[in-house]
Amino acid sequence: MKLTLNIEPDLIEKIKEVARKKNISLSKVTEALYKKEVEKVKEPFRMKNASEISDFIKSITISGDPVPDFDHKAEYHKHLEEKYGL
Repeated sequence: MKLTLNIEPDLIEKIKEVARKKNISLSKVTEALYKKEVEKVKEPFRMKNASEISDFIKSITISGDPVPDFDHKAEYHKHLEEKYGL
């Protein structure tokens, strides 16, 4: 299908250079960019499995389950007392 787009001339030249370097047509470069954007919108925050969680996030995870009787306010107050001597 044919589509007419209005794109800044400088950007068109840059896209053409990318296409030349990859040895593909300008249409294929443009199509690939649109496919990539459509996939992002289609499933923006979905992770397929736990292996997709970065190693950094895994390393800072303390516990998998919250402790039911944990008193956040009391712990924060204790932290402030230790820090500021209140």
